[in-house]
Amino acid sequence: MSINRNIDLDALYRRVIMDHYKNPRNKGVGAISDGDLTVNMNNPTCGDRIELRLKVEDGIVSDARFDGEGCSISMASASMMTHAIKGKKIEEALNLSHIFSDMMLGKEYDDSVELDDIEALQGVSKFPARIKCATLAWKAMEKGLKSEE
Repeated sequence: MSINRNIDLDALYRRVIMDHYKNPRNKGVGAISDGDLTVNMNNPTCGDRIELRLKVEDGIVSDARFDGEGCSISMASASMMTHAIKGKKIEEALNLSHIFSDMMLGKEYDDSVELDDIEALQGVSKFPARIKCATLAWKAMEKGLKSEE
């Protein structure tokens, strides 16, 4: 019974990832004004690239948008991340990034924080070459928000 449950869960996670890849949330950087934070990053190993734009008002991420090109994991992760950090205080968004990093590295992480769709990326930790794909948008977010602290 446990094996079937794992297969079902893997299939569900794949569907969630593909949904975010095919129907990305917050894609398109034009909606945020030029005065806000912009971070460009790339993963030269596989060619993923992202332009992340963040609007921070009174210590809260009021908007987050991205544009870029890359594999399904990279773009789905960016979609999930931008959706997850909207409305969060800078400290909360950075904490979520640390939790995500721990999850990607197969470390124990604070499971009291609700990850929603982000949890679907947990299986990426089994594929070390893909971890950089999943973490690209998160690294960009950290770089941008740390410049605001």
